[in-house]
Amino acid sequence: MIIPGLASVTFRQLDPAQVVSVALDCGLRVVEWGGDVHVPAGAIGTARAVSALCADHGIAIGTYGSYYKAGHTTEADFDAVLRTAAALGAPRIRVWAGVVGSADADAEQRARTVADLRRCADACAAAGIRLTVEHHVESLTDDIDSAVRLREEVGHEALVAHWQPRELPDVAECVREVRALLPDLASVHAFSWGADGFTERLPLADRADLWDAVLRELAADGERREVLLEFVPGDSATACRRDAAALRDRIAAAVDN
Repeated sequence: MIIPGLASVTFRQLDPAQVVSVALDCGLRVVEWGGDVHVPAGAIGTARAVSALCADHGIAIGTYGSYYKAGHTTEADFDAVLRTAAALGAPRIRVWAGVVGSADADAEQRARTVADLRRCADACAAAGIRLTVEHHVESLTDDIDSAVRLREEVGHEALVAHWQPRELPDVAECVREVRALLPDLASVHAFSWGADGFTERLPLADRADLWDAVLRELAADGERREVLLEFVPGDSATACRRDAAALRDRIAAAVDN
């Protein structure tokens, strides 16, 4: 079962109530809340208010997208992240696997990141929350082989996977990455970028070749996964409505395939 949703960072300029309004208008059923603007780490009152807001409108809460960088951010900061996620009612916390790319990280940096991720996973497990790592450049998940190895090194049942495409993604490579992360792939960020990457945002349907292939992989085993729109062209609610319709149609096709 694939659940279409929205990453709140798509609309950093809106307040949480407006983000929920956009999600409802677009027919999206889950919101992943970012820790940079909408639900800052340590803002327990805000987390509870956003949780209540979502409950009142029938919106599920997805991952709490923290900006904790394992092995780099002060370890004590994760306590505030965890308390905030618990108050929000988030099922997962997303962190970064350090701040150094896999090709540049030395053995000590990698070992420090692994140890911190294991510590964070222990804390999450005790709270009944799972941990996931941002699939991102300039971190130990910038390469799929490094990302898979990282999960093996951490070796914790509370750790699940996240995925998103790179700039100018190759369909076959994206499918390979997704397969490598299954069956523990819990959430995906969905967007379509052109040749200039982040600065050239395309309608989601412009990369139907990519998303049809990825969604088929995600749907094959019937497990629940969240696919969240992010980086819509122009940060526009109109563009989000169009991309949400495309995402829902493609999810339906993938599930029926």
